[in-house]
Amino acid sequence: MEELIEELRKLKMKAKEGGGPERVKRQKMKGKLTVWERLEKLLDPETFVELQPFVIHRSTYFGLNKVKYLGDGVVIGYGKIDGRPVHIFAQDFTVIGGSLGEMHAKKIEFIISMALKTGTPLIGLYDSGGARIHEGVASLDGFGRIFRMNVKASGIIPQISLILGPCAGGASYSPALTDFIIMPRDISFMFITGPQVVKAVTGEDVSFKDLGGAEVHASKSGVAHFIADNEEEAFTLVKKLLSYIPSNNTEDPPYISTGDPPDREDKELENIVPIDPMTPYDVRDIILRIVDNGEFLEVHENYAPNIVVGFARLNGYSVGIVASQPRYLAGALDIDSSVKAARFIRFCDSFNIPIIMFVDVPGYLPGVEQEHGGIIKHGAKLVYAYTEATVPKITIILRKAYGGAYIAMGSKSLGADIVYAWPTAEIAVMGPEGAVRIIFKKELAKAKEPEELFRQKLREYRALFANPYRAAELGLIDDVIEPRKTRPMLIKALEMLQNKREEYYPRKHGNIPL
Repeated sequence: MEELIEELRKLKMKAKEGGGPERVKRQKMKGKLTVWERLEKLLDPETFVELQPFVIHRSTYFGLNKVKYLGDGVVIGYGKIDGRPVHIFAQDFTVIGGSLGEMHAKKIEFIISMALKTGTPLIGLYDSGGARIHEGVASLDGFGRIFRMNVKASGIIPQISLILGPCAGGASYSPALTDFIIMPRDISFMFITGPQVVKAVTGEDVSFKDLGGAEVHASKSGVAHFIADNEEEAFTLVKKLLSYIPSNNTEDPPYISTGDPPDREDKELENIVPIDPMTPYDVRDIILRIVDNGEFLEVHENYAPNIVVGFARLNGYSVGIVASQPRYLAGALDIDSSVKAARFIRFCDSFNIPIIMFVDVPGYLPGVEQEHGGIIKHGAKLVYAYTEATVPKITIILRKAYGGAYIAMGSKSLGADIVYAWPTAEIAVMGPEGAVRIIFKKELAKAKEPEELFRQKLREYRALFANPYRAAELGLIDDVIEPRKTRPMLIKALEMLQNKREEYYPRKHGNIPL
């Protein structure tokens, strides 16, 4: 028995060597951690349990029969993060470039199925050159099976992806199907076709970083939800993110006592929103003063900055926040911001996280580029996502709420449970200046002093519509509140809505305007 146990120990030690000392050295020279260092830093100490460490590929093509590694380039198992169970897979670039073959894929497919069965979050650590070309179509089939499992798990368990090296070709669709993607600077790259292919086909000369680096995907494509300075910061982001979300769709998000009084008022809120509707401000200054201890985990911070989304707590309970950002494009909705908000809302609804909207929106961004780019279709995604959501939905109208954008941003019409407005709120079909010029077009054209008449009509229009009270008269606003009381009013509304239930006609699924 001792000999058998010794043999077992040697095999397990060999499995942990990955591609060997030379390849591990090269991994470190790139500024990257090894797969086992990553698992050690991300998971709670001594909680990781590896599964299927002895799996090897069974391909014999192109000399693969002579190149076999225990584990086949991916480590799978389960452990804990801050005491909560998670399932995890981590690709090992030192083993055949982390390439995905038949057995490699089966291991990932298996661990996703285990996460589904046990209702635990799935964490994926991607570091792979893509499909293992030597195995041909078996590699492609492996990708497809992983994609199918990602889709099956969607909305049932949270799926978080860390890109810790290359993630090329078809491999990039797996993280794209998950809920959140985190990319550390300098070491992470995602693209469907690499720089060489791009140059061969289009003639464009582009670097790995400029084509698919962290900054590109965090700010331009919107593929990455978070950007980190290094791998350690990426692991910290995973832990923060998990603290706001439940382990599965049948649970409530974690409650954490923050010590921030629920009845706390903040007079400074009265000084943040300028009376002049044309003057910008940072909506995050409002969010940070309202939420528990000023803690706000912003998602997609560098993408579509005219809208702000992220997680916070109110009286210890997790909430998702969607807020117009007047600092960028005056807070107008456009294609990117509509999709960004819709995606976030759908995640919150999937995992029982109430949605708080802060509204200061002048309308949709005008322009040929927006119209031809499909603002009608993409803007409809936000309308669809918000209407479909059944979690508690509360809206605060801070200042402007004009036209169709007013409807899309958490209006009573789309099913908001509670809508509050600050006294600075203006709710109308369009801004007063534009409305007056349309309504009184003929009178202004005939007037001897059109500017004086315009100012007069503008005052009349503002008195009638450029305030929250006409909407309140119609029951479209539940109350006009003092800014300083926003936090306690939100917390009371959330307490009232905690047992909210909604029923819909049975259906397979709706047809969101993709």
